[in-house]
Amino acid sequence: MGGRYREENFRFSGPGKSTRSTTLRLRVLNGGPHGVLTAKGPAKFDGGVKSREETEIELRDVHATLDMLEQLGFRIGWTYPKRRSLWMLDGVAVTLDVLDFGWFVELEGPASALPGMARSLGLDPALALKDSYSVMAKKHQKAKRPTKAPPTRVLIQSVEPPKS
Repeated sequence: MGGRYREENFRFSGPGKSTRSTTLRLRVLNGGPHGVLTAKGPAKFDGGVKSREETEIELRDVHATLDMLEQLGFRIGWTYPKRRSLWMLDGVAVTLDVLDFGWFVELEGPASALPGMARSLGLDPALALKDSYSVMAKKHQKAKRPTKAPPTRVLIQSVEPPKS
């Protein structure tokens, strides 16, 4: 994958999801029908570098995959859109991700190269975010929901202009 593209990210709940050790995500690229199905293991953090095992499968038909996952008992927990621009720099994938809740730079490559690459881009690895986009998207969606407080009464009065 290279250049610029749009993604619609689907996060699932379902069989085998009783622990947070593995997450399942389906990315629909540029409105489909192609996409990527990703299983992600737990994240580990070391010196501002997040690492995890990921298994990805490229898909030719995301709609059929969504149907199959549903038949297997998975349900879409939530979704979030993302626009991504990708560059390769000295063997490291540098991405700029634009989401509804912010702009983020992501670096992927050999763990030993990432802190130096981050610093060369003016980024401090010690300030790397630990939350995933999925966690941030859930927080953002929750913050946008209307409160359950009772409605506030509003009094609207019609005022007649003074008669001359």
